[in-house]
Amino acid sequence: MPEDTAHLAPFEITPRAAGAGRRLRRAEAGSPSGRAGTPPHDTLDRLARASLARITGGLSPQAAWAAWADWAMHLARAPGRQLDLAEHAGRSAWRVLEHATGQRAEPPFTPNRNDHRFTHPGWARAPYSLWQQGFLATQDWWDHATRPIRGMQPRNAARAGFMARQMLDPLSPSNLPWLNPAIAEAWRDSGGTSSLRGLQALREDIGATITGEAVPSRFELGRDLAATPGEVVFRNHLFELIQYRPQTDQVQAEPILIVPAWIMKYYILDLQRENSLINWLVGQGFTVFAMSWVNPGPELRDVSLDDYRRDGVMAALDAVGRIVPDTKIHACGYCLGGTILSIAAAAMARQADDRLASLTLLAAQTDFTEAGELMLFLDEAQVAFLEDMMWDRGFLDSDQMAGAFRALRSEDLIWTRAVNRYLLGQEEPDLDITFWNRDSTRMPYRMHSDYLRALFLENRLSAGRFAVDGRVIALRDIRVPFFVVGTEADHIAPWRSVYKAKLFTDADLRFVLTSGGHNGGIVSEPGHPRRHYRIGHRPPGALYMDPDTWLAQHEAQDGSWWPEWAAWLNGNSSELPTQPPRMGAPEAGLPPLMPAPGRYVRQG
Repeated sequence: MPEDTAHLAPFEITPRAAGAGRRLRRAEAGSPSGRAGTPPHDTLDRLARASLARITGGLSPQAAWAAWADWAMHLARAPGRQLDLAEHAGRSAWRVLEHATGQRAEPPFTPNRNDHRFTHPGWARAPYSLWQQGFLATQDWWDHATRPIRGMQPRNAARAGFMARQMLDPLSPSNLPWLNPAIAEAWRDSGGTSSLRGLQALREDIGATITGEAVPSRFELGRDLAATPGEVVFRNHLFELIQYRPQTDQVQAEPILIVPAWIMKYYILDLQRENSLINWLVGQGFTVFAMSWVNPGPELRDVSLDDYRRDGVMAALDAVGRIVPDTKIHACGYCLGGTILSIAAAAMARQADDRLASLTLLAAQTDFTEAGELMLFLDEAQVAFLEDMMWDRGFLDSDQMAGAFRALRSEDLIWTRAVNRYLLGQEEPDLDITFWNRDSTRMPYRMHSDYLRALFLENRLSAGRFAVDGRVIALRDIRVPFFVVGTEADHIAPWRSVYKAKLFTDADLRFVLTSGGHNGGIVSEPGHPRRHYRIGHRPPGALYMDPDTWLAQHEAQDGSWWPEWAAWLNGNSSELPTQPPRMGAPEAGLPPLMPAPGRYVRQG
């Protein structure tokens, strides 16, 4: 491979990609910081953009301006749409007026299901109902106004609508003490002490932000969370491999390897004992291994996506194979962990590597054309902006990724939280999922750039243009059985996108659609109230069924999907159980290194 494109080895090299590779190599040659070989003017440009990115939280002004300009110019040339918007505003105002004067009993506008700002019963009374309905009517008008116009880029329409909601959210009457009945009631009932508690909470949070102190919690890693007994049996520069101690006298011969996403700490699958998927699997008689990714700093700036496949997934498979030799492995990937596991499995299939017994994908996408609301943040301008910010620091800071996720549900994750804590003086519940959410991770510069471009922007994996070791791989080469799980309310990996695994594979496949969101739908233990799921089977050679038809033909069943998965794993394992393997394999150079959860999960 030519030297100037060698760093793009995981992907197909097109003329455009090769040119970009040459420019990036020139910019990064000769220095760990990526600056020594950069022409001075280019360095100045990148530093300027990196500085601006820190001010804007990583959001590209160019991308925002392009969306507004596209919307405004098309609207200016659409007199019919302008008339429609004027009529829509008039109808909405009339409906709000009818409700305010008692001519309409039911409120004409209702918050969406993720919006908890108006749950207090006082919003149904005047004058609060008028303020609430006026705000929701304005929000509805902007949703209508930012629908795509003929000739407009649909992504720009969606982005304009998103930005309009972000601008409206601070103006909600729920954020103002004199317009929010819940705040007035709390102030009256507490004699004003609710405001004092809120001010104290604000002072504490500002202080913690300045000093970088962790938020106090009743949870402790290794004691309350990530507490399933086990040992770290392998460690390299990218991950630790945890082997969990058996809880049954006999186990299934085939072990399970769990590959979490590197954008999260692995213990979302090992929360408290009662809702830990890992602990539950061990209790069902499975030998379980889990990868715990490193929280990278600038020293890993040049680690690539293919390094995460080779030195991550493949190294973990090799280690499991040395501990449990001559046995196939059930591989399970969560979120982007499922994506990189699919890449690894396709490369293994091409090489006739038959170590896998099955493949489980939890809320994991293999096609990114409908990759959810995160796509609102991603285009060439946005990715280039992020790359310059990462080039400067060597990684994407955890705050940027956490902020993007919060912005997708800002009405609940930002504004409702702020009102409850600072204006109502309410203590936040100390939940295991809240603790995990705060424990965010960083992403290495090159790897993050690799997957944003190759997967999100160019969708190379399902398009047949993703190369490993210089040769394109194909998901349809994978012949092991699939178990694919999507979640109904997932805004990160929408279930219809996850469902597309059926389009690109020919193997035996079970698809499960479960209630809940990206995390809550997966952490859905038996006994969890108000849970349901649908399950269907696609045998090899069956015709494709579109997701809406599939949904209509599969009835919801109450309960957790976990037992369905365990039964499927048993059905794809050898029939006779065996004695549990030893912890690690000292004779093969894999002695236990330290108790679980290990060192990497504790990195801040």
